[in-house]
Amino acid sequence: MHSDITLKEKSKRFCGHDFPVVEVMGLELMDIPREDIVACLTETVGQGAAARVINANAHCVTLSQKQPWLRELFDKAEIAFCDGAGVQLASMFLTGKNLHRTTPPEWIGNMLSALGNTANIFWLGGEQDVAEKAAAAFAAKYGCRTAGVQHGFFDATPGSPEAERVIEKIVAAKPSVLLLNMGMPRQERWLWDNWDRLPPVVAITAGALVDHAAGRVSRPPRWVANLGLEWLVRLSREPTRLWRRYLLGLPCFGAYVLWWRLCALLGKTTVSSART
Repeated sequence: MHSDITLKEKSKRFCGHDFPVVEVMGLELMDIPREDIVACLTETVGQGAAARVINANAHCVTLSQKQPWLRELFDKAEIAFCDGAGVQLASMFLTGKNLHRTTPPEWIGNMLSALGNTANIFWLGGEQDVAEKAAAAFAAKYGCRTAGVQHGFFDATPGSPEAERVIEKIVAAKPSVLLLNMGMPRQERWLWDNWDRLPPVVAITAGALVDHAAGRVSRPPRWVANLGLEWLVRLSREPTRLWRRYLLGLPCFGAYVLWWRLCALLGKTTVSSART
């Protein structure tokens, strides 16, 4: 039911192309420009095929150090890319590779513009009214269809009545694109738990895209992201929700980077050698 992936010597084959793969602190990340993400996913949706599209920022990498399922998700995903200046810098420091860096809001619009009304989107996550506004805004802007909208405030425990109803709703809607806006790592865990139960779909972990699409939050200028300061803008906007992630999480991420560097210098094994 789902698309095939072939891994060969640090490369991943998808849509007939081989993309370099760089292992950053135990996560397999493709070195893929946003233009190629758009081209591959446009083709995948057009063929009615399936793909998991996930991304790694500093918070994700930190979580992955103690979450084997998250590392496995990155191994198995059709597209896994760098989303965050911290991860990009860590890659350069640890491997010497300068990964392409992008975020879903930077390229999803181009993908949907290319697909037009052949894209049938299911929005999963965020507040219900916000998600509905986002769906209406994207439909008006890109001409895509809305397969369904479901808020993210439900019991996502596998087998729970609410979780089962959400799966049934998605299966009945038969979307071609599933946008997961449930926050990290909840959206990744939901994808991990439910991927084999979904119809063929391009599932994208999109984080706060729903808020951007609904006009609730504006994205900072690209130069802010290029300077690695997007986290500071987000923290200033949502200090109550994000202070732990950035004020505590970023130092923790830095410590893990140094630990990986030290392990490499000493020739010691790391989490990547003990994947489950």
